Amino acid sequence: MRFGVEFAPYKRIHTSRNMIIKDTETIDKEIPNVIRNEVISALAHYPELKTTRIRFKFTRSLKGSIMAARPQVSTLFGTRKNRTYDILINPVFKLQNSIEPIHQVDSKVLIGWIGHELGHIMDYEQRSTFGIARFGLLYWLSKTYIRKAERVADTFAVHRGMAPYILATKDFILSHSGLSQKYKDKIARLYLSPDDIVQVVEEMQQSNASDKDDILAEEKDITTNIEQEEQQSR
Repeated sequence: MRFGVEFAPYKRIHTSRNMIIKDTETIDKEIPNVIRNEVISALAHYPELKTTRIRFKFTRSLKGSIMAARPQVSTLFGTRKNRTYDILINPVFKLQNSIEPIHQVDSKVLIGWIGHELGHIMDYEQRSTFGIARFGLLYWLSKTYIRKAERVADTFAVHRGMAPYILATKDFILSHSGLSQKYKDKIARLYLSPDDIVQVVEEMQQSNASDKDDILAEEKDITTNIEQEEQQSR
C-alpha cells in the first residue's frame, strides 16, 4: 500500500450517485458522504484550494495504495484554474489477515491521509502541464524522486497545522500489527519521520509571523529545487 501518488492512464471511475454530494461549504468539490467530515476537516487547512476542483472518489483500481492524488488528464490542456484533480481512495484497508473499511479507520488518521494527498495537489498547482508530466515520469523512474515528492507533500501539510494528523497516520501505519514490516520500512524510508515532523513544527513555533510567511513562500521553490537536483544527478 502506498501512502502517496500514483500516475497511471486515467480511467473513468464509476461511483454511485447516492455516495457523492456537492459540498456546500467548499466550492467545486465532490465528496463521498461517508467521509465528508474528514475531507472537510482536511480541506480547512488548505484555504488555497478552496476553489480548486477536486473529486474524492472511491475505487478498487489502486494497486498497493490506500490513496493517490493525480490530475484529471483532460483538464491539463486548458488554463491552470480549470484543472480538476482526483484523490482516489481504496474503500478497504487491506491487512495481512483481514480487511477493514477505510471509513472505519480512526477519523484523525483518515484526516492525516487526506491532508497528505492535498499536499500533493498543492505541489501540482505550482507546476505547468509539462512539469506535471515530467513529475509523473520521474516519480515512476526514480526512488530518490519518490522520496523527495512524498516529503514535499508532508511538508505542505505540516506547514498548514496538520502535524497532529500526519503523526497520527504515521503512528497508525508503523505500529499496526496487521501491516507487514516491509511496508512499514517503506513508509519510514520515503516519508518524513515523526522526529522530522516535530522538528518542522518547532521551527515554525520559534519563528515570528514574518518568518512563517517566508517559510510558506519558500514552498513555491521546492519543486524547482527538486527538478534542478534531478537534472544534476543525471
